[in-house]
Amino acid sequence: MPAKDIFHDTVKQALINDGWLITADPFHIKLADSDFNMYVDLAAEKVIVAEKANHKIAVEIKSFIGTSFINDFHEAVGQFLNYQVILQEQQPERHLYLAISIDIYRTYFQRHFVQLVCQKYQLALLVFDPKQEVIVLWKK
Repeated sequence: MPAKDIFHDTVKQALINDGWLITADPFHIKLADSDFNMYVDLAAEKVIVAEKANHKIAVEIKSFIGTSFINDFHEAVGQFLNYQVILQEQQPERHLYLAISIDIYRTYFQRHFVQLVCQKYQLALLVFDPKQEVIVLWKK
């Protein structure tokens, strides 16, 4: 089982505060013919009455506290893409998000290269405020 990110409980609480039901912590995913066990940080569901729909998400949380943002970013993108491949095979109705703090979003995710990568690989972002434990932006 992987170690929890420092913002794990904060993001979990922010999702709960936003009306989401946490359905897995962590969320185990695996292709049927693979012996690789992978764990996305959280899975959650929310019933949207107005849309008469049940939304399902998986959330990978990243703090970006390593010595190099770009190395942390490489790792985060790689994990996101691997998880996305498995989810598209197993649960195509579940949307994957990369959870990042508002400070990381403002400092690094406004840079041209990072935006190009996010657009190219369709990284959906969940931006949260760690102090208030709220989600401030959903970005697809």
